[in-house]
Amino acid sequence: MAAPTIGLLVNPAAGRDVRRLTGGATVSDTYGKRRAAECVLAGVGLADDPVYVVVAPDGGEIGQRTVAEADRSNVRLLDVAVGGTSADTHRAAAAFRERVDAVVVFGGDGTTRDLAIEIGDVPLLAVSTGTNNVVPTPVDGTVAGAAAAFLATGAVDADDATYRHTMIDARVDDGRSIRGLATVGVVDQSFVGTRAVLDPDDFLGGGVSRAARGEVGLSGVAGALTRVAPETRRGVALELDADAERSVTAITVPGVVERVGVAGWSHLDPGDERVFAVEEAVVSVDGERELEVQNAEIGVRPVPDGPRLVDFDAVFEAAPLAADAHAVERR
Repeated sequence: MAAPTIGLLVNPAAGRDVRRLTGGATVSDTYGKRRAAECVLAGVGLADDPVYVVVAPDGGEIGQRTVAEADRSNVRLLDVAVGGTSADTHRAAAAFRERVDAVVVFGGDGTTRDLAIEIGDVPLLAVSTGTNNVVPTPVDGTVAGAAAAFLATGAVDADDATYRHTMIDARVDDGRSIRGLATVGVVDQSFVGTRAVLDPDDFLGGGVSRAARGEVGLSGVAGALTRVAPETRRGVALELDADAERSVTAITVPGVVERVGVAGWSHLDPGDERVFAVEEAVVSVDGERELEVQNAEIGVRPVPDGPRLVDFDAVFEAAPLAADAHAVERR
């Protein structure tokens, strides 16, 4: 049987886009990410059994330096190509899928989505260091490493501490499609440009795979209208209009609270689709503009086969007590 192994991936570009200048998004610098990665290596020691850590290389050389300075026999670098784009995450995820028991990823919604597309059923521990952090959890790297180690060694049953996160698809009638982890938006713009969506009045509508009042972006707008947990296999369709009679207050980007006009909304059950007919628009996923479309219909629908995300609280609730604790209890 292969030794328990976890994967570690750090996105060097996460948390560094234009929204940190226009709003209140937290800046996540290279030094902080490297220190967090080092904390993961320490955290695996909480498990009783030894755990190997395979670290993905990256364009900022955070992973490479983490391995070089680790001076531990249980830490090695993943052998995949690095090009400095999101394709690096896809390649690393595909390699992880074949050889690790759990993956810790430092990034935002976009990084988590890129990993989720290729990771299969491997439990994913998403730690927030991005600009959009609807899905990843703000947790210490040491805690993430310990949780991953408990899962990798079997000390905690992954079925008891993970859930399948619904995703959201956008399909253009010209055959193109794109998948978001939490949100897909139809934006009244002609070009992708700087990618980040800053003005809520630009949205014509979209769909979300989760809705909660305290979330940022479209899922927070939906959360002002209803509640949808990410594991329920449902979604919400939104039709937005700055001039609509009804409006809700939402956190539109980090550090910014605004009123958003809502012309209509509805739940999306599995198999349901909301179609937007546009002359010119851009499709955004998880807060970033991705596809330019003209004279098209865009269908938005929930997809239940998303990533297997780890509930950190559930891991530690199920984690075994230390052996010496049992000895004291018996006395």
